[in-house]
Amino acid sequence: MRQAMVVTLVLALGTAGAACAGDIEAGRKLAEAQCAACHGKDGKSPVDPSYPILAGQYPDYLAKALTDYKTGARKNPIMGGIAKPLSKRDIQALAAYYGALPGPLTHNK
Repeated sequence: MRQAMVVTLVLALGTAGAACAGDIEAGRKLAEAQCAACHGKDGKSPVDPSYPILAGQYPDYLAKALTDYKTGARKNPIMGGIAKPLSKRDIQALAAYYGALPGPLTHNK
């Protein structure tokens, strides 16, 4: 019985990891199409020093910021226009992608 529970847990975690990998790839594609022009292809080379570095940022922070731009709770005409058409899945994918990149907030990447 215990062995069956362990196997089930391992399979569930493996499936979750595969889903995250898919989200990261979807996020990479979205980032290349939507974000790279301003935030840099690597997410840490913005074209303007006032634009934030996204690489290595906490995924939950990025998801919250994008959601707030989408709903208008956070105001910026450029980001509002970019975030408005994003689905919840798109936002999660972008957050996962940028969170997985090495950046100033990451310690071992």
